[in-house]
Amino acid sequence: MISLKNNPYRSHMCGDLNAKFIGAEVKVAGWVNNIRKMGGLTFLTLRDQTGVVQVFVEDASMVDGLTRESVVSVVGTVRSRGEKNINENMGTGEIEVLCQSISVLGACTEVLPFEILKAREQDDNTRLKYRYLDLRNEQNYRNILKRAELLEFIRAQMKEMEFTEVQTPILTSSSPEGARDFLVPSRMNPGKFYALPQSPQQFKQLLMVSGFTRYYQIAPCFRDEDARADRCPGDFYQLDFEMSFATQEDVFDVLEKVMYNTLTHFTDYDVTKAPFPRIKFNDAMQIYGSDKPDLRNPLHLIDLTEQFTHHTFSIFTDKYIYALKAKANDKGRRFFDGLADFMKLQGAGGLVYFKMENGALSGSAVKYFSEQDVQNMIYSTQAEEGDTIFVISDVKRLKAQKFTGLLRNKLGEDLDLIQKKVFRPCFVVDFPFYEEGECGKVEFSHNPFSMPQGGLEALRTMNPFDIKAYQYDLVLDGVEMCSGAVRNHSPETMVEAFRLAGYDQSVVESKFPALYNAFKYGAPPHAGAAIGFDRLLMMLCEEESIKEVVAFPLNKSAQDPLMGAPNTVFPYQLKDVHIKIDLDNKE
Repeated sequence: MISLKNNPYRSHMCGDLNAKFIGAEVKVAGWVNNIRKMGGLTFLTLRDQTGVVQVFVEDASMVDGLTRESVVSVVGTVRSRGEKNINENMGTGEIEVLCQSISVLGACTEVLPFEILKAREQDDNTRLKYRYLDLRNEQNYRNILKRAELLEFIRAQMKEMEFTEVQTPILTSSSPEGARDFLVPSRMNPGKFYALPQSPQQFKQLLMVSGFTRYYQIAPCFRDEDARADRCPGDFYQLDFEMSFATQEDVFDVLEKVMYNTLTHFTDYDVTKAPFPRIKFNDAMQIYGSDKPDLRNPLHLIDLTEQFTHHTFSIFTDKYIYALKAKANDKGRRFFDGLADFMKLQGAGGLVYFKMENGALSGSAVKYFSEQDVQNMIYSTQAEEGDTIFVISDVKRLKAQKFTGLLRNKLGEDLDLIQKKVFRPCFVVDFPFYEEGECGKVEFSHNPFSMPQGGLEALRTMNPFDIKAYQYDLVLDGVEMCSGAVRNHSPETMVEAFRLAGYDQSVVESKFPALYNAFKYGAPPHAGAAIGFDRLLMMLCEEESIKEVVAFPLNKSAQDPLMGAPNTVFPYQLKDVHIKIDLDNKE
């Protein structure tokens, strides 16, 4: 309970009042939540961080001119409402305050741009322009309070596991780490720029070289990326940690403790106990069609490639073919047309489906299949009465898997197959070190600072696309919650890894000078990970958008309507940092 000794505005918080205070004189302060006049009776409700309390005003003139959302201090006596008038929906519903006096501390003199209770019904720009009002909405407000609780809870866990909290710089150098950097011009170094860190990646590895055993921080990360439901443009936060002399399993042990303890502390969901399932990347794609599998969904991919790739049906010929089986025969034409349209929007070539009815398959494509083909499909999918078989194909295996994985997620939602009130985390491991970019270019698939499995020899002797990395993700119900790796701590291996991705040694030396040089002075094996703090909080709050758990987020266009950012600056400010702006330059 907050101590309010000698506070001139209030003696108690609104939500702390209960039947024990009946007869006591109290002073409460907060925002006028509502004003009601019922015949000759006048009530107002007062709101602060702890809750809402009802105030009964005998003299209606005391509220003349008072407006909702004004800040007031009320002196009065706590009394019982009586059994018939108890409000079960209020924490203070047994009592009310009989008002003796009201002092206006901060009047609300403007017409509210929206009703506080209906804040979430507004468009994003309106909500963010008046974010200080939007946050008065109880649900939004509670999310930010839970954010503080989660920060405190995680810090306690990391301390218990003997991690040392270290803050790393915000101004650093630009490096090719995947996303676009936010650049900051240097006044003292004309023509040169800092970059805001995409992550503390290099710094935390340098801390391992420095001799720290276990580092962590709740780190701000900055990436110039487009908005998504689970990603804010601009900045976001990670629980970032690193350990020296550590293996992949050591990292998993920390992640399992943090995630299990957090999920069970903040929810009443059933949570998978450690050890969490370890799923290889190739298996995740083959079984779930995603490297972010939602294990609450019972559907699995069925590989029909070997059986039908040489079939004369044009959609199958020389393609990779995957199927899903689900009880959907009772759905109408609109349902199936909607799925086909959905798949086209995802870029898939189309969707074929068959219904198992009266022991046989039906559907528009059945005419292209012999009786033996039909029986083979029934056998391969183990289809039963009432099942629908959905089939996706593509000339590339990974694309066929991904498209089928998207359909799996869609069917899971539309057919209400997803388990409720459970968390099913898993680790996805053995990611490819490289992936194929445009024109067959070799590109890093994950973190370029990871250790390739097989080390330097693998880089020198294997096909780059066959090399696996000691990289891993922690996935929670279809959301990538955490990414990490056993790090590369050898300068020779680092140079070779970047060479295969098209960067020669000079790039490594110029873009990553600290790591490259530090590794020459004795670097321990080390490994770590980073949990998406905002994403974790979003799931704990059962929100669909990450902006609901961030106090002051940017909008989808990476703008802040509240502060007017980004905005123009005075000419002298540009001169100080040696910049001229030419908006007419078409190059």
